[in-house]
Amino acid sequence: MLLVALSATLTFGCQTSNTSPGENDPKARWWSLEFFGPNYMTGWVEASLVEDVNGRTFDHGSGGVIGNGNPGDATETARGWVGGVGGNSRAVAGADLPKRIYVRWQSAVEPQTYRAWIDIGEEARQIMYDSTHRRCEETPERTARYMAALYLGLAPGGVVQAWAIDSCGSPVKIARGQAEIEPLGPHLGKSGGNYYPQPKASKRYVEKFGVPYGSW
Repeated sequence: MLLVALSATLTFGCQTSNTSPGENDPKARWWSLEFFGPNYMTGWVEASLVEDVNGRTFDHGSGGVIGNGNPGDATETARGWVGGVGGNSRAVAGADLPKRIYVRWQSAVEPQTYRAWIDIGEEARQIMYDSTHRRCEETPERTARYMAALYLGLAPGGVVQAWAIDSCGSPVKIARGQAEIEPLGPHLGKSGGNYYPQPKASKRYVEKFGVPYGSW
């Protein structure tokens, strides 16, 4: 049964022009936010916040490890955002659609700590709304997506890029930003300057191919 809270959560400022077959499909109560990094560009998401369209702020916590890679890769797979968007879902419980997102993370390959606020525009929110209220035109027999989702890619050099998942499950680039360096360092200066340890596979990759700055 469609929860009443969903209507309050996912309708602010987002309306469709007519009734869609997906309007009454099952829907999650909240939306999902996940972080990832380019292959082998290992990092650790220390903290994240979401400010929704109603001006409320929600602590989304740590995003954990980003930028894993397969040690068997023999090619330069860290360039761009190949294969990064999609996968895990972690709901932002209680939040309406997002206005902006804060993230603070460690880039273990440099090492460096970054922080940034990323603005999420009305067009992005419309994509999120439509993903759970309108079925994909290519597969109208299938129900609409169960949960709206945003993904933030975090790369060395402080590059941040955001995608919203559309009704067909495809990532749509909706924002890009440049983070600033966190002057207090890792864990806001509480770790004695120690960073998340760079895995051996990441070290081998960087020794062979380097860090592809400018490819993100």
